[in-house]
Amino acid sequence: MKFGLFNLMTYRDNPGGLAGIIEDMRSLVGLAEEIGFDVAWFAEHHFTNYSISVSPLMLAAHMAGHVQRIRLGAAVVVLPLYHPLRVAQEIALVDQLSGGRFVLGVGTGYQPYEFERFGVDVKAKTDVFFDYWTIVEQALTEGRVHFQGEFVSVPDSVVLLHTQQRRMPELYVTSMDPRVLARLARHDAVPFLTAGVRGTPALFRMVADARSAWRIAGLAGEMPVAVQQYIHVTDSREEALEAAERARYVARLIAAFRQPRVELDGPFVVPVIPENEASLEEISNNLLIGDPHHVAERLVEEIRHLDPVHYNAFFQFGDMPIGRARRSLERFGAEVLPLVEKAIGPLDRVGTRHMLARTGTN
Repeated sequence: MKFGLFNLMTYRDNPGGLAGIIEDMRSLVGLAEEIGFDVAWFAEHHFTNYSISVSPLMLAAHMAGHVQRIRLGAAVVVLPLYHPLRVAQEIALVDQLSGGRFVLGVGTGYQPYEFERFGVDVKAKTDVFFDYWTIVEQALTEGRVHFQGEFVSVPDSVVLLHTQQRRMPELYVTSMDPRVLARLARHDAVPFLTAGVRGTPALFRMVADARSAWRIAGLAGEMPVAVQQYIHVTDSREEALEAAERARYVARLIAAFRQPRVELDGPFVVPVIPENEASLEEISNNLLIGDPHHVAERLVEEIRHLDPVHYNAFFQFGDMPIGRARRSLERFGAEVLPLVEKAIGPLDRVGTRHMLARTGTN
């Protein structure tokens, strides 16, 4: 199992404005590389302050020139919002620019607000995904596309750009639709799950449901899984609650996108308080927030229960001040990870039972 750094890039109260959010991202990705994280992931959302990461491919290409070892991933490319032939070429180009360090995450998307503004029917998102994925797959694995579908058609076309290894990049998927899992299984796609502010209890339920979907899809062996959690390492209870409030802010923005009509103040989403919203104490307890020993104990619990092949860590949620986010990440590397390895052994051995089950290795 290896660790990733998630970059949502929410704009709330960053003193540097938009440029400050971008500089904070550069700072954290560089620090994650120093610590030894495997992947820096970039989200995709559009139009509002929920996220200024409108193009994970552009951010990955940009960071390819700023870091040398850490891999760069899209979490995720919302495929129905692209022309598939263009995005396939851009995926190949990012992989070339990064020296083969690109990691591809794909999904069907979920926010009607974004789909409406791109003129895409969110109700048809999975069917659109299948048409578009066929084109991306042909372009990246065969170098030639010829497809006629319900939502897009491409005449016989040769595609020059390819990834460095001339194959599909390492692949992750956020959709738990059994049809999607079955369709992407030929590329060993790893399901990627996050419970957001609901934290560990919800994540355990989600992974169990996802493994059920895996079986429904008729896939053999145990399902490998990548998971994502909010993490903040601090000895201060006051700072822990402040971190929980930042996480709650993100949850309230997500709740706003679930409303029939999203209310805006300019480009800023007006947060919505969800029904039965958890207290800050409950949020702090659900997430990995606390001193190094507490965070390590919780992390060990999750790893033992879920056996993930990848663990994505979200440190700068809710536009958290960069000083606190960096300090938390530094302590995670220096104090938390050694405790985790003391409890369960080398982290590169975690998640192996799922990978062995998939490959049939004994």
